Parts: sequence; structure tokens; C-alpha cells
Amino acid sequence: MFISGVFYPMSANLFSPINLRGITLANRIVVAPMCQYSAVDGVATDWHMIHCGQLSLSGAGLAFIEATGVEPRGRISPGCVGLWSDETEAALKRVVDACHLHGVTPLGIQLGHAGRKASAYAPQGGGGPLKPEDGAWETLGPSAIPFDDGWHTPKAMDRSDMDAVISAFVESAKRSARAGFVAAELHCAHGYLLSSFLSPIANRRNDAYGGDIQGRMKFPLEVFEATRAVWPEDKPLGVRMNGVDWDDRGLTIDDAIAFSKALVPLGCDFFDISGGGNSAQVRPDLGPAYQASHAAAVEAATGVPTMAVGMIRDPKLADSLIKDGSVSMVALARGLLYEPKWPWRAAFELGVEPPMPAQHGRGFPTKWRHAFPELMEAAE
Repeated sequence: MFISGVFYPMSANLFSPINLRGITLANRIVVAPMCQYSAVDGVATDWHMIHCGQLSLSGAGLAFIEATGVEPRGRISPGCVGLWSDETEAALKRVVDACHLHGVTPLGIQLGHAGRKASAYAPQGGGGPLKPEDGAWETLGPSAIPFDDGWHTPKAMDRSDMDAVISAFVESAKRSARAGFVAAELHCAHGYLLSSFLSPIANRRNDAYGGDIQGRMKFPLEVFEATRAVWPEDKPLGVRMNGVDWDDRGLTIDDAIAFSKALVPLGCDFFDISGGGNSAQVRPDLGPAYQASHAAAVEAATGVPTMAVGMIRDPKLADSLIKDGSVSMVALARGLLYEPKWPWRAAFELGVEPPMPAQHGRGFPTKWRHAFPELMEAAE
């Protein structure tokens, strides 16, 4: 059980605790992984200490650090964090130890492999595929189909490639446990390697790992099963996956439900439902909680705690998704970059107090009422 900092009695649904295997989260708010593109050769830097430290003070129930490459060729960009060596492990352990010592929000890790979308420039460098002179590397995919025009054509994976990737996930999971992360999720969304296997847009194989969803999910299931076998029994392991590809040619909600149902007997403890990323041409219609219906469908079909993500920035909307039983958790990403103490605002608007470090207590309106007269008057 991991609840650090000060834990307050709470009544709002969003701020009720939830059990995930052997841990208890103080509330239903999760910080979704956000790539920072600020590592050096896969090694987390002081930037990650500052960034993750901020997340650990947010008051959310759980915060996932960014997508973490399980091998060097599995990084999206040269600046992406990795976990494949003693050096990369030590760098992340330093961050985790500090955040768990001083913060109130425990850290989880997202393990991933970028697949055919690897070997790219970071967004702040313009994005797009790396040029050879800038260190481009070979990419992998279910089929030799590039993500978009001008992108690297990936190597269609053979059995030896699959075994190597599985081994990389296994070793990275072991390192994640030693580093002290309280939870982990496998990245099966957004068109990266495991997501591309699931999608008929990227997976055109004619062997046992292609075809219908039963074939397309075979390799991601193998990765999950091998990872669960080495991940600590008392720690939750979940999956971030697409509810849909937002492309009529791609993965459907029925496919997503089939995949999620297959994961349950393998020991999947939660689902994190996002979408898109397998097609460069199609974008969803954005709006508040625009992906929540897909998360609700997965939770209804599996009975496994599921989080919704995507423009859920209104505390009352977030609370209503929990209250009506649609989902068990909500995740925020950019909203927490813009407003790092969003859980505080949500708690105040819902009439409860969030987890907070003692050093920051005087910054919450009910703790220092005369400093926030306009807020207290409006609340009363």
C-alpha cells in the first residue's frame, strides 16, 4: 500500500481511494505519460528531477513518467528516456527516490518501443524522421510499411526480432522494479510498436501474427505475459491502448475490447484508453472527454479499472465520469503542464482537500482562508 504525505477524508468520487493490486491510490486522478525529449543517450537528467518532482507534488493519485524505451532502437527520438543499462536505471532511481521521499504522488513507468515511429526528431526539433547524418537507426514494425511518406521503412520483424524485443521488455521491467516504480503500463497505443501490431493499417502480415484481431494481438499478448511474469506480484501492471485508430481502416472498439478481454486472464490490472497515431492522415474531432466512451466500453466489457483520457479538464466532468460508473480513473497530461496543481483546484471545487506536502499546506484555500477571501466567499 502506498499513500504518502497527508491523507484526508474525502467524499467526492474523484477523490475516493482505489485499490490496484497491492497498492492504494489516494484518488482517481492519474498523470498520463508525457515525453520530454530531454535525456542524453537514454539517461534521465536534472530536467527529469525537476519535471517529475513537480508531478509528485501535484496531489494526483499516480503519475506516470514519460514513455521509456526498453532498448536504444525503441526510443522515439535521441532525447527519449530509456531503461536498458545500469546507467539508465541509476538515473531513474535517483528521480524516483527523491520524488517518493518528498512528494505525495507515487510514480509509475510506461514501458514502450517506438517501432516504425522511432528514429525521429523531437517535436522541438521539428519532428519527422531522422536523417542519416543525424544518427538515424533501423526501425522495426509488423510489416515493412512506413508510418508516412518520407519516413523510414521498418524491418518486418521475424521471430528473432520478436524474441529480442520481448527480452528487452522483460529486462526493463526488472530494472523498473529495482528503481522503485509502484506501477507500470505497457505502451500499446499511438502507433508505436505494440500498437502497430494491433492495427490493420500497419500490420499486413500473413502469418500467425497478422490477419484478424486474434492474430494481430498475439505478439502484444506475448510481451505482456512475459513482462507480468517478472513484474512484482504486489504491483499493478496495466496497458495503455487505443480504443480506436480514428481511421476506418484501423483498429475498432470491438478490436480493443477483444484485446482487453484477452489481457485479463494474463493479470492485467488496469487499462488506459487513448486513441490514434497509426495514421498520419486522420485526426479525431477533439472535445471534452472525447475518448471517454471508449474507456467506458472497455471497463464495462472487462470489469477491470479503466481510465479515460483526453481533454478532461473540468473537475465536475471528471467527477461525473467516476460517479456514474463510466470509468474508475481519469488521466490528464497537457492540462497538468498548464496547471500543475490541477488536483488542488479540482479538490477545492468539489469540496474536499487533496493530498499535499506539509510545506505547501498554506497554499490551499481552506488551510489559509484569509489569503484567499474571494475563493472562500464564492465557495460559501
